[in-house]
Amino acid sequence: MSVREIRLFGDPVLKTRCRPVQDLSSVKGLVEDLIETTKLPGRAGVAANQIGVDLRVFAYNVHGEVGYLINPELVSVEGELELTDEGCLSLPGLWHKTPRFPKATARGHQLDGSVIEISGSGLLAQALQHECDHLDGIVYIDKLLPEERKLAFRALREQSWFLAN
Repeated sequence: MSVREIRLFGDPVLKTRCRPVQDLSSVKGLVEDLIETTKLPGRAGVAANQIGVDLRVFAYNVHGEVGYLINPELVSVEGELELTDEGCLSLPGLWHKTPRFPKATARGHQLDGSVIEISGSGLLAQALQHECDHLDGIVYIDKLLPEERKLAFRALREQSWFLAN
C-alpha cells in the first residue's frame, strides 16, 4: 500500500473514459493504494485515473467513512441541482460553484465480488458524483455554468502548477 501522486489537469488520463475492471482480484493493490491516497487530510475521494490508472475504481473518505467501488455506476440522484463549492485534487487551489444533486446513490463491486450500493447526501453525494464523473473523463470544471467556467479557466491559467505542465 502506498500514497500515489495525483495527476494534474492537463494530463490526458484525466479526460479519458476509464476501462471496466474485468478481474476484480487484479485490482487489490490499486484499491489499497486508492484508499491510502484518499486517507490524507482534505481528501473526500480519489479516482483511479487521478493516479494514472485508466480503470473504473475509486475510493472515498467522507466524515470518517472510508470505502471504494469497482466498476461504479451512479444509479440515482435526487432533488434539484444545487450550486455547491467544489474543488479537485487534480486542480489544486481552485474552488468553484458546481451544479450537483443533493442526494446520490452509486452501485459497484467489492473485491470479493459482492455488489454494494452507497447512498448519501451532502458531501458524500457530491463525492459520488464527482468520482463517477472522473471515471467518465469528466473534470468538475466541465460541469460549471458558463460564467463560472470562464472564471475557472481564468484562475487556472494563473496557477503556477498549470503553467509548469
